[in-house]
Amino acid sequence: MTESLKHDETVIRVRYGETDQMGVVYHGNYAQYFEVGRVEWLRKMGVSYKQMEMEGIMLPVISLCVKYKKSARYDDIIKVKTQLVKLPSATIEFDYKITNENDEILATGNTSLVFIDINRNRPTRCPKYLLDKLQN
Repeated sequence: MTESLKHDETVIRVRYGETDQMGVVYHGNYAQYFEVGRVEWLRKMGVSYKQMEMEGIMLPVISLCVKYKKSARYDDIIKVKTQLVKLPSATIEFDYKITNENDEILATGNTSLVFIDINRNRPTRCPKYLLDKLQN
């Protein structure tokens, strides 16, 4: 697996609607930030959720863990660092680190997702084209 495909960084500006009355990002929005990082990680490899679904594969989250360190606030520029943990099989796992403009860690997390065959509604192996991209 090449190192450039294993890591990715996505920059996001915190929107007003993602915060509470104190201007602090609501805790549930970190899962969405992880999703943005994961989707962009796949897209930069030439793979999209839409493409996978058209080919009969869904990728639902089966596990989510977030550890909060410091608050993100309205209009902050945050960076979502997404890292593939290991080569996928029927599941794929990512670690995340969210930092602010001062490179302070705001949150860390992990998600596991399972490849599901839409027609059978059963777990399936990672698509070969994705494995091939990760192993080259």
